[in-house]
Amino acid sequence: MIKPAQGIIQYSQHVEGGGAEFFEAAEKMGLEGMMPKRRESSYRSGANNEAWLKIKCWDISEFDLIGVKRQAGKWTEGLFARDGKYVGKAVIATTNAIKDRLWKRVQQARSSPAGGLPSAVVTPDVERVKPIMASVRTLRGERKLRHASVQNFREES
Repeated sequence: MIKPAQGIIQYSQHVEGGGAEFFEAAEKMGLEGMMPKRRESSYRSGANNEAWLKIKCWDISEFDLIGVKRQAGKWTEGLFARDGKYVGKAVIATTNAIKDRLWKRVQQARSSPAGGLPSAVVTPDVERVKPIMASVRTLRGERKLRHASVQNFREES
């Protein structure tokens, strides 16, 4: 079904044991992750069990924080761009000290222009800001931010 491939899906030989070492090697090679499974298990689409797991690798990259979305009872989200283009949202789930420093920066960086935000994400609970450089952890291999979280932000020099 899947021959050795050059594309996005690649088959690898079965490797028994050494999961932690295998994952470390996948990270070093820049792969998206690995799919460990129990030897005797067969794949069942939609099955939610621990026989097959999808273990993804993560990247931490720099993005421009261009907006903040705050709603009561929900995580605060940062809206991010790279090279002036909107790439998605990331949860701001950092330490209180980082959140406090970031919120002070957001208050100083308030702006009214849309600054690269698509109209679909500009809602009354979104506050646009002049770009603030932030480190964001996100799933590797994705064009847009997925399952992303803010790790820190760059202090002004």
